[in-house]
Amino acid sequence: MSVTDVREAISRAHHEEWARVVAALTGRFGDLDIAEEAAAEAFATAVERWPADGVPPNPGAWLTTTARRKAIDRVRRENKRVDKQKEAQLMYDDPPEPPGLIDDERLRLIFTCCHPALAMETRVALTLRMVGGLTATEIARAFLVQETAMGQRITRAKAKIKAARIPYRVPSAADLPARVSGVLAVLYLVFNEGYLATGPDTDPVRHDLTAEAIRLTRLIRALMPQDGEVAGLLALMLLIEARRTARVSGSGELIALDEQDRGAWDAALITEGHRLVRERLATGAAPGRYQILATINAVHTSARGVRDTDWSQVVALYDQLVRLDPSPIVALNRAIAVAELDGPQVALAAVDRLEDKLAGYHAYHATRADLLRRLGYGQQSRAAYDKAIDLAGNTAEITYLTRRRDQLG
Repeated sequence: MSVTDVREAISRAHHEEWARVVAALTGRFGDLDIAEEAAAEAFATAVERWPADGVPPNPGAWLTTTARRKAIDRVRRENKRVDKQKEAQLMYDDPPEPPGLIDDERLRLIFTCCHPALAMETRVALTLRMVGGLTATEIARAFLVQETAMGQRITRAKAKIKAARIPYRVPSAADLPARVSGVLAVLYLVFNEGYLATGPDTDPVRHDLTAEAIRLTRLIRALMPQDGEVAGLLALMLLIEARRTARVSGSGELIALDEQDRGAWDAALITEGHRLVRERLATGAAPGRYQILATINAVHTSARGVRDTDWSQVVALYDQLVRLDPSPIVALNRAIAVAELDGPQVALAAVDRLEDKLAGYHAYHATRADLLRRLGYGQQSRAAYDKAIDLAGNTAEITYLTRRRDQLG
């Protein structure tokens, strides 16, 4: 096996096994710091040993065993007075986990990271780090904050979990409704990081993250089959994931929705997503945020092309969403739909009103650039594209924005 093959195997193992290793160690040792540090050391050991020894037949098992030994070494160092009996228990005993509604270590890890004792932003950041394996830099970009501040936020969160003795388990049925909204927010951001990765040195679309977010959302839906927002989030993810293979060209450039080959979309995922949307609409219950977003995506994936899209329905759905979530990003996305319905001049006026809140957000400048281009303001459009390129982190998106800018002449 070549050096390149080994590096790819290590990278693949990190994507696929990080959460499993961290979750297994958290369940065993009850300490996120120990779990994260031991997992990182195990992967560092793999980088050293696999090129010489070869990739093991079961990389996940190898990493978990290695990380477990690293964790035991750390515990020994921190508690040198451990007696022979306790040391033997540490080495060989595997105490049973408390029974949960779903026996999945990663799901228990998510509920631990999403405990209500933590602030919402902290829950999301901690889960992205501990479950998604994202770096502090990637998480900071997702939050539009400084990397040092994000690192401190994660460190404080782990310390609080340890000090408060937050349990590592899936909540009881009585506690689930109050806890699930935070988990859904986490999974949605994990999915978004995979859908359009923020790191410049990562794949532009990280299927490992989108697949993991979908898998865990399916588990939560099995847990709460009557919850409309769980179904809505799953439908939203499926309808977006259905377009994944059509979103990046062979040369590594992002392909916008209006240029995608709709024949390349995953019909099975679209069918499942549409079914979930119809089921929720049939209940007559007032939809939540994820259900509305799923319905918007159902409209997009029902159309044969951009010109056939029912833009009036899309704008009406965004009007409904704004009442639930009056965030500037929702307003920006609504303006993009307004451009198709009422024209770019009306949309540009709405976008410009968001400058104070979204000046550091690359999609704001990319949207302005496109609207200015459509209105014939080439020089202003180029300047907006330059700002968007400077702020964007995704390589495929940078390539796309650069081409659009250069087409201005």
